[in-house]
Amino acid sequence: MSAPTPESAESRESVWTPAAPPAPVDSVDSDSARASLEALRSEIAKAVVGQDAAVTGMVVALLCRGHVLLEGVPGVAKTLLVRALAASLELDTKRVQFTPDLMPSDVTGSLVYDARTAEFSFQPGPVFTNLLLADEINRTPPKTQSSLLEAMEERQVTVDGTPRLLPDPFLVAATQNPVEYEGTYPLPEAQLDRFLLKLTVPLPSREDEISVLTRHADGFNPRDLRAAGIRPVATPADLEAARSAVSKTKVSPEIAGYVVDICRATRESPSLTLGASPRGATALLSTARAWAWLTGRDYVIPDDVKALALPTLRHRIQLRPEAEMEGVTPDSVITSVLAHVPVPR
Repeated sequence: MSAPTPESAESRESVWTPAAPPAPVDSVDSDSARASLEALRSEIAKAVVGQDAAVTGMVVALLCRGHVLLEGVPGVAKTLLVRALAASLELDTKRVQFTPDLMPSDVTGSLVYDARTAEFSFQPGPVFTNLLLADEINRTPPKTQSSLLEAMEERQVTVDGTPRLLPDPFLVAATQNPVEYEGTYPLPEAQLDRFLLKLTVPLPSREDEISVLTRHADGFNPRDLRAAGIRPVATPADLEAARSAVSKTKVSPEIAGYVVDICRATRESPSLTLGASPRGATALLSTARAWAWLTGRDYVIPDDVKALALPTLRHRIQLRPEAEMEGVTPDSVITSVLAHVPVPR
């Protein structure tokens, strides 16, 4: 994919060559699926300006069957991004506005008594969809936040002892506001770890913001994506073919060791009380494989790992209070780790 990486990283591709040429993936299915996902970027750009990194992160999450936490101030098109992605991928999508009085059954569904049959029947909640937008997820208490844990990890919902499978593909895109903490319930580490990626959605550049205003002046309505010209350019079949191709992307022992060394280095950082877990290592390997395939390779190089390290690990580590007071951030810790861990050659 010819777009910028999800997180900028110094390119060192020239120092890496695989030990042996990996076996090629199915060129027809792989190339067709890659072209469909490439077209996804152009289609979403009809509605969302200047958020290529976030779009790429969403596609990587879909390829890895993972979930995404979108963090950004209000008004940077987080909700619009998710809606445009669903419209471009021909996926069903539902939105839940998380509030302090939201109950778990409002998300997962519940048993409803039918007076005509004198029996209880299951009424599915909004989680039964392909793309669930959990808007302002940190505004609901932990009791309701935890209702998503089974859905995100097991791809099912259990009500009254009966498990009910969720559709495939299934992705939770949760948003949270990083600057307003009054009336919020920070996500616990166990739930944060269920998100494959944490993507920051920044304010647009001056040029991009002018483009946004120009579009609105020309009649763009963010509530009507069809009128904006957004059409499905990829199908669930394309996504499944892409996932199959990603699963064949080769990982050398040196790359696996590099991923492990990065995660182990976070556990030894004096700025952290909690480093990346083995689940974080498997997540980083998974996202690096997806990015390698998107960029046209069937093997992983160190640059792929570095490109996805920030969004994959930033929510899986915990700063020491004294480090936080000194201005240290999760991103700065991970960047320092990447600079010090030896790159395989």
